[in-house]
Amino acid sequence: MHAYRSHTCAALNATHVGQEIRLSGWVHRVRDHGGVLFIDLRDHYGITQVLADSDSPAFADLEKVRAEYVIRVDGRVKARDAALVNPKIPTGEIEVYVTAMEVLGPAEELPMPVFGEVDYPEETRLTYRFLDLRREKLHRNMMLRSNVVRSIRNRMWDQGFTEFQTPIITASSPEGARDFLVPSRLHPGKFYALPQAPQQFKQLIQVAGFDRYFQIAPCFRDEDPRADRSPTDFYQLDLEMSFVTQEDVFAAVQPVIQGIFEEFGGGRRVDADWPLIAYKDALKWYGSDKPDLRNPIRMQEVSEHFRGSGFAIFAKLLENEGTEIRAIPAPTGGSRKFCDRMNAFAQQQGLPGMGYIFWRKAEDGTMEAAGPLAKNIGPERTEAIRQQLELGEGDAAFFLGGKPEVFEAVAGRARNEIGRELKLTEEGCFKFAWIVDFPMFEKDDEGKIDFSHNPFSMPQGGMEALSGDPLKVHAWQYDLACNGYELISGGIRNHKPEIMYRAFEIAGYPNSEVDKRFGGMVKAFKYGAPPHGGCAAGIDRIVMLLADEANIREVIMFPMNQRAEDLLMGAPSEPLNEQLRELRLRVVPKD
Repeated sequence: MHAYRSHTCAALNATHVGQEIRLSGWVHRVRDHGGVLFIDLRDHYGITQVLADSDSPAFADLEKVRAEYVIRVDGRVKARDAALVNPKIPTGEIEVYVTAMEVLGPAEELPMPVFGEVDYPEETRLTYRFLDLRREKLHRNMMLRSNVVRSIRNRMWDQGFTEFQTPIITASSPEGARDFLVPSRLHPGKFYALPQAPQQFKQLIQVAGFDRYFQIAPCFRDEDPRADRSPTDFYQLDLEMSFVTQEDVFAAVQPVIQGIFEEFGGGRRVDADWPLIAYKDALKWYGSDKPDLRNPIRMQEVSEHFRGSGFAIFAKLLENEGTEIRAIPAPTGGSRKFCDRMNAFAQQQGLPGMGYIFWRKAEDGTMEAAGPLAKNIGPERTEAIRQQLELGEGDAAFFLGGKPEVFEAVAGRARNEIGRELKLTEEGCFKFAWIVDFPMFEKDDEGKIDFSHNPFSMPQGGMEALSGDPLKVHAWQYDLACNGYELISGGIRNHKPEIMYRAFEIAGYPNSEVDKRFGGMVKAFKYGAPPHGGCAAGIDRIVMLLADEANIREVIMFPMNQRAEDLLMGAPSEPLNEQLRELRLRVVPKD
């Protein structure tokens, strides 16, 4: 017999009754039933119930084990009584009577339990991540992640893509986030960077003539953490294609992503209709460039109904250039109690509040508009608003005003909250949308023109578009949104050096700076570059959605905490003086 096991802890069933077997695993749970010990023995594959009574030679040794001991047991497979069969596990028809036991790895008292799904502080969970990963939910999430990656890889090969690997140590590049820098020992005073994405390399692969590239790529960005974003590193499905339009990229990506969600979505419906929504419309209708389309609410501009009205706050606000009033329809939300609750929500978000109107049955049986706004603007205007929003008795509408860039994000959150509160947001499904026509440039807080998204995207209209107002230029840039999350970002690339120079010049980068930062790619484009485009899909975020988790750290094997610290390995750590001397570096202490 094998030194450690003849079977795994998920392999035994009724066909093995009477056989002598050997199992190894972790003690998941111990139950003492007065002279009979029952132990749930767990390994990577599952759980088998083993038992021993006072007649067993192993009984005295088994009495000493506790949770998370690693043991090896020898025994005989027995059929469980019919009333004791556990249909929830593959081994539920049998149990193993133990005749011999050896402790392979004793366990100290646990800092956190493995049995059950007790909610423990994240600091403890990350410090003892190896224990956390033994818990059923985390183990299941990691296996889901592994299977998703395997399926993605197979689907990409089936789509005619070829997998290549790109460098991990490279040059610094402005990708929209901070680089992690790596000092060079051989070149004192100079630094490599960990790639924020394989952006330049995958474009060079197309210039080199390799069509349809992909890889499951590690990416590194020194970012502020969020629930749906890792603060240090993440993995993405990175792909690039030559001689393609935006529609070609969409056609290649949808079967892969849709197939993954159908395969691993646990029976949840996966919509096959992926609408194209312009960036400006996404912000106008949903208050977000990653809208959750499970929520049917679509916001509308209603400025004209308040211009010159008796509601002085909105009327005066509309006298300022660039302002508007936007309405959030709330079907079935027509009660003062609900409206007051949503008004309080807006105040929690930092706004003075939200105006509202709700429609109810009047004493004479007709429908009337109620609420402070209705009294101020009068029945004619409220009726025009109701008809525009296609609302009726028992419905409500909420209103925000000002410059859209100021209130849009809060309006989007209010839309989501209203959808949840009124149970309008559909459950048990995945809804996708391509967000397209992103602006090429934007103004920063100091009024400087800069890239609003990926600097390597081709401007729509090419060189001619760059001769006018840069804030009106759209890029061949697109994102894929799913249930309120951005899953994919990509674009058709700028493969012409003269257009690239001009685009960077508008953003304040002279040609010499472009040559310095992107010299390899600019040089390559001068020797015959094909039109090309692609995108990248966040693996961690895809798995987070499939696992129905709200925090991305629940689907990453060894994540950092909110302060970008690895509590298990003790990173970041202080370097040794010898390391600093070799790199010719000095650490300047904080003031």
